[in-house]
Amino acid sequence: MTRITTPFSAATTANEVVDGLDLTGTRIVVTGAASGIGIETARSLVAAGADVTLAVRRPEQGEQAVADIRESTGGGSGTVRAAILDLEKRDTLQAFADAWQGPLDVLIDNAGIMATPETRTPEGWELQFSNNHLGHFALANALRGALVEGAQASGTPSRLVSLSSTGHHFSPVVFDDVMFERREYDPWSAYGQSKTANSLFAVGVTQRWADDGVLANAVHPGGILTPLQRHLPKQEMLDRGWIDEDGTPNPAFKSTQQGAATSVFVAVHPLVEGVGARYFEDVAEAEPFREDARGRGVKDYALDPEQSDRLWALSEQLLG
Repeated sequence: MTRITTPFSAATTANEVVDGLDLTGTRIVVTGAASGIGIETARSLVAAGADVTLAVRRPEQGEQAVADIRESTGGGSGTVRAAILDLEKRDTLQAFADAWQGPLDVLIDNAGIMATPETRTPEGWELQFSNNHLGHFALANALRGALVEGAQASGTPSRLVSLSSTGHHFSPVVFDDVMFERREYDPWSAYGQSKTANSLFAVGVTQRWADDGVLANAVHPGGILTPLQRHLPKQEMLDRGWIDEDGTPNPAFKSTQQGAATSVFVAVHPLVEGVGARYFEDVAEAEPFREDARGRGVKDYALDPEQSDRLWALSEQLLG
């Protein structure tokens, strides 16, 4: 299996990825699209002609994002609208799917939370695993019919983009105690486990849905300071070198447009057509993890088909 390389780089922006592409008629859903790399992902796709639905938790933020995108794209050739979806509220997931009409070409599972204090959902689930993985697992399964219809209508596979992270290096999915019921809670281990789950989910979708025309890949967007870091104390970000005393981000961080580039690439670029169950970073397929390549590469366990099968069975069991 040949690794996918591209003329792009870590500095490439989402707008540069779609330059020259005509996405007219392509229907796309982006979760968590009211801010951060989500809104930049949507902005570039609309500018290239796509019809984009922003799946957001709060109506007012959704409408602000819609107005922002419309203004920045000058109306564009694409369209943009917002719809309510909260990954922690199963009724909104089902309502979103029930309200969807017609084919869906791309689902971008962008929303996520990071390094939260220990928090339990009403079901007793650890919050990061529930939000980052189980919510998107439920949404994708609810929209599976629309994705299949999109593949049939276009004659090319529909795509699911699952946002993982280099955080997957922190932990595999610990199946013996996924919900931290017996081990001590650590916010970064919990985050890492959820990001490994995001990558394994892409493997599972491709294994199960490829014959119906739906393929999935995982994405590491890169280091970007966005509302994702809202749960981290300032001192921790200082200690990690992410910001200085004035709150200025480390210049090594990507801009939000650069952070959105890999998501956009995997979602719509011709180089990814027919490709599934892979992990991308810096707008190319990632290389295997090496100890000397700090913060880069994909660990074997994040693409392991057996681990993916185990995660899929657990997810179905939890969600009923």
